Amino acid sequence: MNGITRYILRQTIVISLFVTAALSIAVWLIQSLRLIDLIVNRGLSVGLFLHLALLVLPRFIDVVLPVAVFIAVLFVYNKLAAESEMVVMRAAGVSQAGLARPAIIIGLLATLVLYVLSLSLVPAANRAFKDLQFKIRNRFATVLIQDGVFNTISDRLMVYDMGRNAAGDLLGLVIYDARDPMKPVTIFAASGAFVDTPEGIRLFMVDGTRQVRDKANGHLSVLTFARYTYDLGNLGEAAGARDREPDERHTTELLPFARRQTDERAARALIVEFNLRLAGPLAGLAMALVPVLCLLPGEFNRRGQARRVLVAVALAFALEFVDLGLRDLSGRLDAAIPLLYLGPLLPLAAAAWLLWPDRRFVPAARAFSRLSG
Repeated sequence: MNGITRYILRQTIVISLFVTAALSIAVWLIQSLRLIDLIVNRGLSVGLFLHLALLVLPRFIDVVLPVAVFIAVLFVYNKLAAESEMVVMRAAGVSQAGLARPAIIIGLLATLVLYVLSLSLVPAANRAFKDLQFKIRNRFATVLIQDGVFNTISDRLMVYDMGRNAAGDLLGLVIYDARDPMKPVTIFAASGAFVDTPEGIRLFMVDGTRQVRDKANGHLSVLTFARYTYDLGNLGEAAGARDREPDERHTTELLPFARRQTDERAARALIVEFNLRLAGPLAGLAMALVPVLCLLPGEFNRRGQARRVLVAVALAFALEFVDLGLRDLSGRLDAAIPLLYLGPLLPLAAAAWLLWPDRRFVPAARAFSRLSG
């Protein structure tokens, strides 16, 4: 690696890291605001909140890293051209491929990081986040109880309360429990409070009625109580039986699970997720090459390269738009799944044609000069 490559690469890496950190933190803070209510109004601990917030961070880095690489390469190469450093490098005999080498290196580094995230870290973080979210929903029921709303604690348990008093006790309770489908239970109580015990969740209620309907014979049993404790402890056992979504499965599990699926839609979702994990990281290299393809061809223009910068931005938006469209289409059509590789591979093919060997750059440069002025 010569001095010019190190000089450009160093600037590009520094800006890429800065932009990645800035964008990730900004998006992370915005998304974390959704969890603030769990602390302020629902009593979730700060430590558990930070754990949840940190688990979503790898997803944001996976999204913003290609954008950060694009911004860094575009900024550095435009700065080199604006300060006439590009002219000096070309006069010193640096080829077009040599000038593009730092962008290719940073693109390959970004792609490597994205593969680590896509194949391992992001699925693990998604799995841990949803397991913890499910545990909170089942174990820490008070966190998710919203006043005046029919709260679905699980697919077989619903809780409603009219409000809370100054002590935080639930007022005007209605509970529907269908964990035993043959004997659903409906409870009305004047007030109540959740208690998390080592044996599980208990709901202590005051002044109410408990109705049990036996579907086998149609009988309705009614119990009036002054104080009643209801056992919700076995809700936590449901977490182990939760069906995992494609984005939280290990990469090695996706295809074997897809082969065992009888539902065509579920099998396609697993196959699409597998291909997204392989095709998605290529965006790191593709986004690094877009500025190179727009800024290197053609002759030096003393009036600046504003048009070429705008063309690079437009191409980057187009690639993202195509990628989103193909993701949606591949979820419905098997034939669209191979097209997921189309967006990342187009800039790679263009770079291979333009930069190797350099003599192919001449007609392309003239054509691009006419396009960008």
